[in-house]
Amino acid sequence: MKTRTFGRETVQISEVGLGTWQLGSDWGAVDEKTAMETLAAAVESGVNFFDTADVYGLGKSERYLGKFLQESGANVFVATKLGRFPEPGWPENFTFEAFRNHTEASLQRLGLETLDLTQLHCIPSELLAQGEIFDWLRTLRDEGLIQRFGVSVESMDEALSCLDQDGLSSLQIIFNVFRQKPITTLFDMAKEKGVALVIRLPLASGLLSGKLTIHSEFDKSDHRNYNRNGEQFNVGETFAGIQFEKGAGLADELKSMAPANMTLAQMALRWILDFDAVSVVIPGSKKPEQVCVNAAVSDLAPLSLDLHKKLGEFYKKNVVEHIRGPY
Repeated sequence: MKTRTFGRETVQISEVGLGTWQLGSDWGAVDEKTAMETLAAAVESGVNFFDTADVYGLGKSERYLGKFLQESGANVFVATKLGRFPEPGWPENFTFEAFRNHTEASLQRLGLETLDLTQLHCIPSELLAQGEIFDWLRTLRDEGLIQRFGVSVESMDEALSCLDQDGLSSLQIIFNVFRQKPITTLFDMAKEKGVALVIRLPLASGLLSGKLTIHSEFDKSDHRNYNRNGEQFNVGETFAGIQFEKGAGLADELKSMAPANMTLAQMALRWILDFDAVSVVIPGSKKPEQVCVNAAVSDLAPLSLDLHKKLGEFYKKNVVEHIRGPY
């Protein structure tokens, strides 16, 4: 597993991390045994960056990760998020007292004394623009409850609005073959500012795994069922904002572009890692064996410049007009 620096810092993180939204059972049920095996497989594969959130399974994802860390003694970088927990809910979540309470609750579930990174979890744009919320994060950092803070955003406008915040360590963004806008709007500026980029939804909720068809069905507890068209939260968080059947068809077209030694999923992940502005990509997995396959992408050779050009042209010609939601 290759490592990269986390933005302007010297700390080394695995360039392939693990997103743990799925351990909260928001992608279908995951039992504790499977969760522990999945986390163990990640560490064994060289993964040391784990991304979670207080709202994933209403704390379940954090509790699983906390139990694993306690039992294994693994030394990893833990990133969580706050701002979307239903108690007290919006807008009451956005007070310093609520921030402290949510941070302390995450620490308790994770069994930690301090968080390596806490991230604002796709909060309203107007709050980001006002800026006071960042003062609360700086206070939590100065008090030692968190080591760093970042922001998980929905759009490039939100990302750019945060870059001038003093002390900002990271931005978590949606970036994949179906969502290429960050290349031209964000990457250079993030590098200049020394802000780490954490990449979520690298496989577009499974579309770029190459395993889904227009006939695929999802458990009722899976957000790919209940948020397929943005019924519960931003449509961009599900299938990268592309209507499912359209996305499945586009993914089928991409399969023929994959190099002979790669699957579509491997090509999609390798494509992301080929950009040096990226600090870490966080594919999720509900199975230990899939974690190992994803982690192994770190050892694959970069894609050719010709293939990068073809994927860029494919996006412009076939994809961009179908993206829904903030972008």
